[in-house]
Amino acid sequence: MGANSSSISELPENEYLKKLSGAEPISENDPFWNQLLSFSFTTPTNSADLKLLEEATISVCKSLVEKNPRTGNLGSLIKVFLSRTKELKISAECQNHLFIWQAHNALFIICCLLKVFISRMSEEELQLHFTYEEKAPGSYGAECEDLIEELLCCLIQLIVEIPLLDITYSISLEAVTTLIVFLSCQLFHKEILRESIIHKYLMHGRCVPYTSRLVKTLLYNFIRQERSPPPGTHVFQQQTDGGGLLYGIASGVATGLWTVFTLGGVGSKSSPQLEQCSPLANQSLLLLLVLANLTDAPDTPNPYRQAIMSFKNTQDNTAFSSSNPHAFQINFNSLYTALCEQQKSDQATLLLYMLLHQNGNVRTYVLARTDIENLVLPILEILYHVEERNSHHVYMALIILLILTEDDGFNRSIHEVILKNITWYAERVLTEISLGSLLILVVIRTIQYNMTRTRDKYLHTNCLAALANMSAQFRSLHQYAAQRIISLFSLLSKKHNKVLEQATQSLRGSLGSNDSPLPDYVISFFSSRLEQAGAELSVERVLEIIKQGAVALPKDRLRKFPELKFKYVEEEQPEEFFIPYVWSLVYNSAVALYWNPHDIQLFTMDSG
Repeated sequence: MGANSSSISELPENEYLKKLSGAEPISENDPFWNQLLSFSFTTPTNSADLKLLEEATISVCKSLVEKNPRTGNLGSLIKVFLSRTKELKISAECQNHLFIWQAHNALFIICCLLKVFISRMSEEELQLHFTYEEKAPGSYGAECEDLIEELLCCLIQLIVEIPLLDITYSISLEAVTTLIVFLSCQLFHKEILRESIIHKYLMHGRCVPYTSRLVKTLLYNFIRQERSPPPGTHVFQQQTDGGGLLYGIASGVATGLWTVFTLGGVGSKSSPQLEQCSPLANQSLLLLLVLANLTDAPDTPNPYRQAIMSFKNTQDNTAFSSSNPHAFQINFNSLYTALCEQQKSDQATLLLYMLLHQNGNVRTYVLARTDIENLVLPILEILYHVEERNSHHVYMALIILLILTEDDGFNRSIHEVILKNITWYAERVLTEISLGSLLILVVIRTIQYNMTRTRDKYLHTNCLAALANMSAQFRSLHQYAAQRIISLFSLLSKKHNKVLEQATQSLRGSLGSNDSPLPDYVISFFSSRLEQAGAELSVERVLEIIKQGAVALPKDRLRKFPELKFKYVEEEQPEEFFIPYVWSLVYNSAVALYWNPHDIQLFTMDSG
């Protein structure tokens, strides 16, 4: 590999890329592959660099799309990668940098090519590119290898079996990214994909036995939030003593080949967002959400969703149900901590929603925590900063609160948790307030924001449902919270009276008489008694009048209402909401991935 640096603009003229995309077939045993794969490259992590890379290599990709059906060079590259992954685990244990380095480079090229192929052709056409098999003259009927399934299985095995070390971090991230790219065919369809070749491979056959291990590994990647190792960890650096055997091999193989080009490498500045997060954790979470929201097959439920619905705490010793072969155990304490710390991102909030809604073990554990404020406070911050959040993120946060308020134990315990100095609440200085009172304040603020700004019926209904669920357990409310409840009641009463007046006029008109009897409302009964008592009433006097009125209230005018508990019920076809939402998160949040917005069909960029 040359010692000089080249610009991305020179890539279209690179002789090795031109040969890969050329008209001549390249055998998987050709020394060319050692030459092609001996380049030093730090994976781009921002959309600007990725866009530059895609624009520079688009001519190479187009040429390969055109000529691959005759040359089968994509299949040869994949076979080279597959052959090298067989020894990856041993290579990691033996610190064999060279082997891992070239395997990563092969996968990086495959991922870049695959993204272009998927965006430009149907799955059926893609399958043809993967099943090309050169036949010797006179040979007939030889079956083609199914390289798609083999590659998918290999990627999953790489994720679940290769230990996460500094030298394997990049290839683990690339494997997760490539699986996302495989599934990205959904982006280029306006309708939800219910039958997909890639989905079939992942939910049937050789990939299925890895389901629970894959889900568990992706969850642990999210939990651990491992930072990316320093740039150049897997790249060979010449040592002052002339270098060891490995450097000599790498240097000899690379002589006269690719010149080095680096994006985001040593000396470049990474964005603050990337400095604060783990690319592997972020990408793993996105892949997990995509897998969990694949539509069920006609004869098989989504195994990845089944795994998410059924995993248990490592401290749970009860037997697994035989009806679910994908169940596993994970450390709930670590998972809870990660969920509390990561709620600033849409994808972490969506994961929390899925776990609370679908996994009874997680829901029971969360509701039993004595530090529930660590989870609730980040959710309240999302709702408080409603102006800065997208509507989907606000919905997810609100539904999480609704699910939590279905539990009476939660509704009692939040009034026992005392918080001090809530700095992000700007309307009033809150030096000391219960978690329950703060929750009431934020939900009421969300209601009032919705009434004056967005006027969203769904948001309004769920906010009121959460308040109604909590109301029976209101205890020792902060005076400001009590004041806001009264203000909300006053506002809603005015709107109610206005609607009631309109209904009354309509009723009188239909009966044809102004003297027709109208319903007597409880609200009116108490209001008239308070008006008769005069103005300037003390709190104690108001309470006394209400108590006396309750005794005198005609019982025949009352109806007994059963105790109500509002429960969240998912829509009949949740995939119509969740699949576009998940892919909008992938589009906006995935590292090392860039799609041309003009190619996206699943959602418009404004709504996405």
